[in-house]
Amino acid sequence: MNQHSTIELRDLQIDTDIGTYGPDDCVPDHHWLDLTLKIRPDQVLIDADGMDRVFDYDPLVVEIDRLAADGHYETQERLMTRIVQACAAYPDVIALEIGLRKTPVRKGTGSLGVRLRLDAAGLAPWRSPTPQR
Repeated sequence: MNQHSTIELRDLQIDTDIGTYGPDDCVPDHHWLDLTLKIRPDQVLIDADGMDRVFDYDPLVVEIDRLAADGHYETQERLMTRIVQACAAYPDVIALEIGLRKTPVRKGTGSLGVRLRLDAAGLAPWRSPTPQR
């Protein structure tokens, strides 16, 4: 039987500074993060109620906030890469999907984002002390 569990963080508004804009450009005022972490089912189907039996995502959310506020980013992709590195530091994270989008894009409307999926093999290089990129 194929089993997996996920932790899903949706529509987290993050306070960050991304992009380079000219005087007539539409500057986004919101950035939204979606993050899905694949974890073992035994961290969801637990035999007793206790934080020691589950994946504690609170420290990861604090780290995401810190990374987002860590300075200016030219690209959404760089912030996403740093969040992937933060997720990879947790051995309980088996795989992940991350999406980051900004709004508005043009004339006060639209959103534009980047999405990335990494399975266990794709996440493995980011687990080392010196990631490949």
